[in-house]
Parts: sequence; structure tokens; C-alpha cells
Amino acid sequence: MTDDVGFGASSAFGGPIPTPTFDRLAASGARYNRFNTTAICSPTRAALLTGREPHNTGMGNVANLPTGYEGYTSVISRSTGMVAETLRQNGYSTSVFGKWHLTPEWEQSSVGPFDRWPAGQGFEYFYGFQGGDTDQYAPALYENTRAISPPDEPDYILDQDLAARASKWIQQQHDLAPSKPFFMYYAPGTAHSPHSAPREWIEKFRGKFDQGWDVQREQIFARQKKLKIIPQDVKLTPRPASLPAWSSLPTDQKRLYSRMMEVYAAALSFADTQIGTVIDQLRASGQLDNTLIVYIQGDNGASAEGREGGLLIEDSMINGYREDEAELLSHIDDLGGPRALNHYPAGWAWSLNSPFQYYKQVASHFGGVRNGMVAVWSGRIKPGAVRSQFLYVTDVVPTLLEAAGIEQPTSVNGVAQKPLDGASFTYTFREPTATQPPRTQVFEMMQNLGIYKDGWWAGTRPVAAPWEVTLGRRSDLASRHWELYNVGKDFSQSTDVASVMPDKLSEMKDAFFKEAEANLVLPIHSVAEGAEGRPSIVAGRSDFTFHAGLTRVGESAAPRLIGRSWTIAAKVDVPQGGANGILMTQGGRFGGWAFYLNNGRPVFHYNAIGRAHQYQVRADSSLPPGSHEVVAEFAADGPKPGAAGTLTLKVDGKQVARGRIERTHVTWISQSETMDVGEDTLTPVNDEYTIKNSRFTGTLKEVKVHLK
Repeated sequence: MTDDVGFGASSAFGGPIPTPTFDRLAASGARYNRFNTTAICSPTRAALLTGREPHNTGMGNVANLPTGYEGYTSVISRSTGMVAETLRQNGYSTSVFGKWHLTPEWEQSSVGPFDRWPAGQGFEYFYGFQGGDTDQYAPALYENTRAISPPDEPDYILDQDLAARASKWIQQQHDLAPSKPFFMYYAPGTAHSPHSAPREWIEKFRGKFDQGWDVQREQIFARQKKLKIIPQDVKLTPRPASLPAWSSLPTDQKRLYSRMMEVYAAALSFADTQIGTVIDQLRASGQLDNTLIVYIQGDNGASAEGREGGLLIEDSMINGYREDEAELLSHIDDLGGPRALNHYPAGWAWSLNSPFQYYKQVASHFGGVRNGMVAVWSGRIKPGAVRSQFLYVTDVVPTLLEAAGIEQPTSVNGVAQKPLDGASFTYTFREPTATQPPRTQVFEMMQNLGIYKDGWWAGTRPVAAPWEVTLGRRSDLASRHWELYNVGKDFSQSTDVASVMPDKLSEMKDAFFKEAEANLVLPIHSVAEGAEGRPSIVAGRSDFTFHAGLTRVGESAAPRLIGRSWTIAAKVDVPQGGANGILMTQGGRFGGWAFYLNNGRPVFHYNAIGRAHQYQVRADSSLPPGSHEVVAEFAADGPKPGAAGTLTLKVDGKQVARGRIERTHVTWISQSETMDVGEDTLTPVNDEYTIKNSRFTGTLKEVKVHLK
């Protein structure tokens, strides 16, 4: 399963992005044009691996935005065990490669618990990352439960590494136990931001998107009809008023936005090609014809989280910093490379979701939940015809179990199991036009509501655009505007018939609330509501003691420095000849801070995201040999996230430097980078040091952090 890919992005579904592996599998298997996800990452993955509606598992939103309501805790219930554990107990080898994003944040440190890591959910081997995304060039990698550094190789990129590791696992599994079946979940995390690809792949798309998103959407729509991906009478839905027409943009914006789309296309095409190497390994080991492959192109619709103008650094917007066009243009050549964490503008997301309205996060419309899917199984799935049964991501588990001839257990490891919410679609394998049994499916994401029932759809207009910071805004249900679509005939949700069929709309709304109550969707609430009391291994602590070698500590397990005053005190021994290197750091190149010695001089550097927001306080003198206490003390101007303040450096109790930090982080330090003591492990906070030479060369006896 890829990530953040619109229904109309891939060439297999009429899109402009070549996906040769997806295309080959589609030609030898079945394409599904009414397959639906949840509108965002973690819930789709929870539903995919458990076969239950995501709120029933506890994953009603992304794992990093839980609330205390039962359907939204991010703690996957033991009563909704994953298919990997069922298969493992039935004799299968199991593995997962790539993005996980299913562990509560407070359980992601090196001390666990590991119950909701892949190893605790039935996967015998895990190689990938825990969060919503990661830097392709410096990923926050784990092997099983151990944090590891990415291979020190020239031109390293994660997508290629994942494919190589997965291929090696297949080969070893087959060499050692050729008669033992296996289950692999391969989720590269592409094309979620940051959009990254090798330079030569990006250059392949030079000029391919200069026509803009309006024309591209029309071209996708025409190809979809030609390929019979969509019915011939489908209407193309119009561009929303919140997005500009391509023709209205200045020349420099067109140049910038075209480049951003070129990078996205290269990222998806490159990732798909790497998936092809995994398929090639199956073929080489003689197992391809005996393997059921389900390839889901995206865990939700294309993402509009890059806002109207795109992003150079994805964390900038959530941290209150708006990159201006001049800054973006000045770094146009960095896009897709290791010096950027870029995301394209929302107009491209709308375009790639052709022919539907809206985008990721919007579960009320198909633009957020409709994804292309292909299933291949030699001799069992009749190739060719497009399947048009309405499917949901929960249907994959019962399909796999039926194909494997395994009953869904009523109990797993002593815990009674909730029934599966999905239904097997093996009945479509041989009969492309097989009649679908009656179907009702509820949708909710970020307070965007939808309900499907036997060819009809009712949904609310979105609460806000995905690029708006609306985590604390509650939507009054009584005032929500509902729309009604006959999607059995209106494939693209182009014609709202709510005003002419009020009784049908009322029936559908009643169905929504009935299903919502039954599936732990209620109460509908904002992310800010119910967040008080969120579990944390650092909650209530104001003092911390750390030692050298403590690395890769995620933000949820690190002292929270945001919106307050604090002190960091390091006790060191400096040898003859002096010392250099990191005392403590958090984050990296795209946002963070570092406390270190450079040429023996204490330095504190704060990288508040954005090239213009770099602040440094540096002592004039080097530390002489001997024992010292080096202190960085930040006095915030006020107890408010993002507050400016004064940073004072002290050595053995005496002030040695002082300066202002005019901007600090608002929401988080870094989505993908971590806290380290005595070295820096992924990317440097500034270019004054490198990762290779970051380790402290003296003796770091301890670092104490005090939150004021």
C-alpha cells in the first residue's frame, strides 16, 4: 500500500504518473474502481490489518492525534487482533516493511511496551519507521524494536532500501522453509510528504506538468474513460472556489508548482519501480503464481496538506511559519533532495483525485476515500474487466483469510475477538460483474461525515480545508450542511439531490448516526476535545537526567521544551587538546536545536524552521582541560507555544554568552527526527557539524534538563 495517492494519479487508473509495476499487475489481474479507504493514514492501516472499522479498533484518527473517547485513543484493542497474528498462528512467516504509524506515541520509546509495535501484533520481522512519515535520505529506522541508523551509502534512499530488504527476506524465507507460506505487508510511505526521489528520476518529468492542474485533471478524466476505469456518463466535478485557476497564476508560481508536481511524480514512479523488484524476487523464487497480491494505490486520497502554495519544509505550517514564495523559489533546485521536506500545492491533489471532489482528510466525499486497487492471483483471479463492487478497506482481511482457507478466530491469545466488519470479495475474482450483497458503510474523519448504503451516499460539507489549522475547532452537528448522492448512477458525486429528496436524506442521516453509534464513532469532536490526560511517560516530570549514548528518543518521550522556560546543564570532562561535539540535541536540519562544543566553545543553535529563523548563542572562549558544568538557560517571554526568549550560556556558574531567540516551535520540534545525547544521529541542526563528527570527544558524564 502506497501513501497519499489520488484515485487518478497512477497510469493504471488513467493518471499522468507512470507506475509500471501497478500497470503490469493490473493487466494480469483485476482493477477495482470502487475501493474505499478512511481518508487518513493510521485509521486506514488499522482497518486494513484488522478487518474492523477503525473506530472499533480505537484508531479513529492518526496515531499522533488521539483523544480519550473509546474510538479515538490510538490504542488498538486486543479484541481486534491483526491478521498477521492469525496467519502466524496458522503456520505463516510474517513481516512488515515501511510505514507502521499504529503505535501510540507514548509507547514508541526504546523501553516500550512493545505490544502495539509490529512484533506485538503478529509480525515476526519489522524494518521501517514508526511515524506518519520520514526523511527518505535520513529515515528514523527501526529493525524490530531496535532503532538503527540508515546504511552509510552514497545515494542512499529509503524506497530502494525497503525493496532490497523485502526481497532479501523473501529469498531467505524461501531458502530456509520453502514449504512454509508467508504474509508480507509492504507499505513504503511514498508518496506522503516529503516528496523525494533521485535527481535523475525527477529530471525525467521536466516540463511534464507545465499545463497545470486544470488541464491535467481533464486529461486524466479523458484517459479514465478511455481505459473504462470510470463509466462513460460520468461528470467531472468542478474545481473548488478555494483553489485558484492555473491560468490565474504568475509565471514564477507556475514554474515552482510545476517542479513540485514533477518531484511528486518522480517519487511515486520510483517507489512503484522498487516494488517491482520485490515482485521480481517472487518470480525468481518461483512463488509468483502461488501468491495473492493486493496492491492498494494510496491509503487515502491525494493530500492537500501542502496548502495553496506548497511547502519547502512540511513542519513549517503547523509551527506557525508561512514560507513565502521568494523563499520557495530560491530553493527550487533543492526540491526532492536531502535539503528539503517538500509538499506540492493543494491544486495538484485536487487534480489527482479526478473525477472526485476534495482530498485527504475529507471522508465525506470520494476525493478523500476512493483509491485504486489491483488484486492478482494466477489461475484464481480472472484478468481484464474492471470490478465495480463497492468495497472498503476492512474487506481485505476476510478476503485473505478465505483465500488461505483459515477461519477468523473467536479468540486470539486468550482475548475474545470482535467480529470482522468487512466482507470477503473473493466472489469477484472469477465473476467481475457479480452482484454485491447489501452494504452499509460509515465514514468519519476530522469531523467530516459520510455514509454509504446500497448505492446511496450522504455526507457533510467539509469542516475546513486540510491546510487550515483546525484541530481545536468543534463543528456544531445541528448546523452541518448535508449532501445526498445517488452514487449507483452518479459515480463522481457530481449532482447533489438533497434538496429534491429530503426524505431520502433524512433516512441516510439516520443510518449514519445508527452506524456511528454502533461503531464507536460518537461523539463527533475536535482533536483538542478529550485530549486532556493523554498518557505520557514524561507527564508530571520537570527534571530529567540523561547520559551519553541515549539516542533516537521520540518527541513524546523527550522533555517538552515548547512554550516554557528551561535549563539544560551538562557535566563534562575536557581532555588535553580540548573537546568538540554534541552535548544534547533534538530535531535536525528541518527544525530543532543543538547544544554543543565547536572548537571547544559552547554553542546553542535554535533552528525554528525556515532559513530566516536560525538563532545562535556562542561563547567567546574554549573550555580549558578539566571538569566543567556547561549550562544553556532559556527564559521565555511568556508561557506560550512559539514564544521568543533569551538564551544564556554559563560555564561553571559564570555567564559566557547571551542572545535572543525570536521564534520557537509551536506544535512539535520535528515529526521524524529525535532527541540524542552525546551525538546527533540523523541530520544536523545546522551545517557547522556533520553527523559523522558529531560525537562528543570529551567525557560527557551527564546532562540534566529542568523545565521551569
